[in-house]
Amino acid sequence: MKCPFCGSPQTAVLESRISEDGISFRRRRECEKCKKRFTTYERAERTLLVVKKDGRRESFDRQKIKGGILKACEKRPVSADLVDEVVDGVERELLKKDTVEIPSKIIGNAVLKRLRKIDKVAWLRFASVYLEFADLSDFEQAIEKVS
Repeated sequence: MKCPFCGSPQTAVLESRISEDGISFRRRRECEKCKKRFTTYERAERTLLVVKKDGRRESFDRQKIKGGILKACEKRPVSADLVDEVVDGVERELLKKDTVEIPSKIIGNAVLKRLRKIDKVAWLRFASVYLEFADLSDFEQAIEKVS
C-alpha cells in the first residue's frame, strides 16, 4: 500500500478490524518514511450488475449512488457520514440478494426508503429525478405521500 502523502510503498499496519458496516476491514496504517497515518478499507469483491430501464447492464458503482444522494442532500442538514451510511446500507441490501443482476428500480427504491427516514426534502429531490417527475402534479402527489 502506497502512502497517500509521500508515495512511499513502505507502510505498516498498526491496527485491523471489521468496520461498522460489517462487510469491510478497516486498517490503520503508518508510513515508515514520513510517519503520517492513514486509514484504508478492504472489502470482498462481488461484482454486481445493474440492469437499467432500457435493458443495458453496467457494473454497480457505489460512487454513482453516493453522487445522487449528495445532490439530493445539497444544502440540507445531512452529514457526509450519514450519506455513507445510506450507501453502505443500500450496498449491503444488494449483496444479500441471490442474484448478481439487480434492476435499477430496486436500487432507487432502496435509496428512497432510507432517504425518507433522514430528510424529506432530500427524499423529494431524489424522487423527482429517479421517478422522472414530469410536472407539478407529480410533485404534489409525492408531497402528499411523504407528509
